[in-house]
Amino acid sequence: MKNIRTFRKMKQEKEKIVMVTAYDYPSGKYVQTGDVDMILVGDSLGMVVLGYEDTLQVTLEDIIYHTKAVRRGAPDTFIAADMPFMSYHLSLEETKENAALLIVEGGANAVKLEGGKPSRLEAISAIVDCEIPVIAHLGLTPQSINSLGGYVIQGKKQVDHQRILEQARQVEEAGAFMLVLEGIPEKLGKEISEILTIPTIGIGAGRFTDGQVLVYHDILGMSDIQPKFVKRYSNLKDEIVKSIKKYSTDIKNKKFPEEKHIYKPIAK
Repeated sequence: MKNIRTFRKMKQEKEKIVMVTAYDYPSGKYVQTGDVDMILVGDSLGMVVLGYEDTLQVTLEDIIYHTKAVRRGAPDTFIAADMPFMSYHLSLEETKENAALLIVEGGANAVKLEGGKPSRLEAISAIVDCEIPVIAHLGLTPQSINSLGGYVIQGKKQVDHQRILEQARQVEEAGAFMLVLEGIPEKLGKEISEILTIPTIGIGAGRFTDGQVLVYHDILGMSDIQPKFVKRYSNLKDEIVKSIKKYSTDIKNKKFPEEKHIYKPIAK
């Protein structure tokens, strides 16, 4: 299993880091078999697995439950678990307790939290002080969609560019071992990746980050929405619907089960 030292070495040697989300036993198993470097049990599960409109309804219990399932499917892969909305916002004590639950009960190797405000920097430092590795997340932060006004690309204006750049420096100083950059111009993603000593993982942040992450369902073509930054490698949605319709038709037309699918009594 790779670890935080491995990822830092990969950055130093300019070897790209591959991260994919997973949410259950089979997706964890398939992603591990697919030779990725690390798995993120993201709060995106609220949208792609639980059917919510956004990530805000995902609970700590949801993340723990799904992380445990992913760990069973991917026992040899480094797993980071998202800290969901309001699990690190109220107090440092609660923040540390919630992070510990993701490690102890969920089986994660690290946690991820969003934002670069002073309170987030304090949260990162507090969790790291508990010997728990932390991944920071800047740019388009989905848990902030109400304050951002939706899923809006961040860092286009110079003042926002500088703010995110400074926040990137600060999350590294606070102790984060990795930084996810989402929904920002490629120029900003490149600049941040060059000034930080910790690895950067991009999702809609251009070609020059130290690695990339995509959602499992987006890679496989199982989701209805396709952001600009997504490359689909399969179209499983159509294949799944096609297969189920064929199954239904076979039953209606009495073509399934066939003789080869039935059990026969033992001959006397």
